[in-house]
Amino acid sequence: MRVAPPADPPVTEAAAKRPRPSRPAAGKFAERRKELAQAAIQTLSELGYARTSLREIAQNSAFSHGVLHYYFTDKVDLITCCVREYKAQCVLRYDRLVVEADSPEGLAVRFADGLVESVREESKLHRLWYDLRAQALFEESFRADVLEIDASIERMIWRVVSRHAELLGVRPGLTSSSVYTMFDGAFQMALLRHLSGRPDALTDLHASALLMLRHATCSAPPPTGPVS
Repeated sequence: MRVAPPADPPVTEAAAKRPRPSRPAAGKFAERRKELAQAAIQTLSELGYARTSLREIAQNSAFSHGVLHYYFTDKVDLITCCVREYKAQCVLRYDRLVVEADSPEGLAVRFADGLVESVREESKLHRLWYDLRAQALFEESFRADVLEIDASIERMIWRVVSRHAELLGVRPGLTSSSVYTMFDGAFQMALLRHLSGRPDALTDLHASALLMLRHATCSAPPPTGPVS
């Protein structure tokens, strides 16, 4: 039977009244939070949400519990910051593909390659994201952040689909929400199968990504003149 880690100790009335050191300027404070989040994310991706407290994270990182508690209110604050930073990096990586694309075939293959590489190299980080998103179904404190991160990923995928359609000379045949639901479901299933040791998980994801992208941009060419 797994024993839950100790919860972060409550803030006593005396501690609440005790003057805290002045915090750095807002910009420097936010930058330090990013640095700490990037350093802690590997530990979090190993342990997951339910098995961690700020003290547990501190014990598995180079930072003291006091430092983490100074920059983060609690583990919810730290985990959402970690996932937000990681997903922002993912979005930038795929946005580069959109900017560099000069053919629909090339964009499709590079996008599928990127999804496969991400599952293969960063499976534990994606697992942390899905852990956080599942927790949002139960804990209201997660929901605003999760919805915001979800929306950023949806916009990123829509930019890929829109650029693919543009290169084909057509318009997307599905809505942004439908496209995101399709790709997210395939990606999460591939992640689960990969973590389970299924040898065909990544090849299936690659083939599915190409097929879904083709399906999402299967529509009539855009009008070239005024509509009567």
